[in-house]
Amino acid sequence: MIPLPRPWLLASALLVGSAVGLLAGVALNVLVHSHSRVRPDLVIALVASIPSVIGLGTILLSGRRWVTMAGAFILGLAPGWLAVLVAIQAVSHA
Repeated sequence: MIPLPRPWLLASALLVGSAVGLLAGVALNVLVHSHSRVRPDLVIALVASIPSVIGLGTILLSGRRWVTMAGAFILGLAPGWLAVLVAIQAVSHA
């Protein structure tokens, strides 16, 4: 059984994870974009899959409530980061 924290804590972890993902997406895009050229479709696939797999695995294998919250935070990174990359891809005329 997955130990669930209080609903407001779980929602807060997802929301903060999404905000951190948004900031991480902007910061890493500035760093990587100035140094090298990377295929955008590959980066979008990796950004969507890696935090999702790690976050879901953490939630499914958690034994404590705080670990479930950490998994929700990691799971929340993907939508924020993905939103930044998709917006950049949409406005770059590529």
